[in-house]
Amino acid sequence: MAPVAHRNLTRSQAERRQRVIDAAMTLAASGGYEAVQMRDVAAKAGVALGTIYRYFTSKDHLLAAAMVEWSVDLEERGADPSANGSTPSDRMVDVLRQVTRGMERRPRLAEALITAMTAKDPAVVECQRVVTDTITRVLARPIADLSPNLSDGIVRVLVHVWHSVNLGWVNGWKSVGDIGDELEEAARLLLRDVEVPA
Repeated sequence: MAPVAHRNLTRSQAERRQRVIDAAMTLAASGGYEAVQMRDVAAKAGVALGTIYRYFTSKDHLLAAAMVEWSVDLEERGADPSANGSTPSDRMVDVLRQVTRGMERRPRLAEALITAMTAKDPAVVECQRVVTDTITRVLARPIADLSPNLSDGIVRVLVHVWHSVNLGWVNGWKSVGDIGDELEEAARLLLRDVEVPA
């Protein structure tokens, strides 16, 4: 049975779905990806195991949906980037550090979410698209005053770097601190010769 699309849920169903996501995130924050077992999620959320599968096809889908929520929340909380630096490079670095700060504070949770996002489950692939689109919009804000062709290219490259560094981290050949550092280095290289239009 295919899961119910979250846009079509009643209020009580949406609340149950949110409890499931919150429970999975709590388990992941304390024990990482392996700690998220569906029976434990059901018990923590106070729902039947079958209820989880009404909303999510798999553990990876559940954690990927949590990653969608994290990225949407990041976008909604985004501050005005013009207040965070006098140059496009400084503004971009400030936003990138905001994006990675939460990951550095809760590395086990972040690692679990990113691990789930690598699954080939079609429901996860849809979450990958949503997260990528959301992060793209977040990173476009600090350089919105540049020409669209230039800003689109810079953001596209930074999103690729973000995905690459995250993959390296969850596979053990990067540290969590490398994420912000490598994104900052990439942003400064891409924006080093950029002048803000008059």
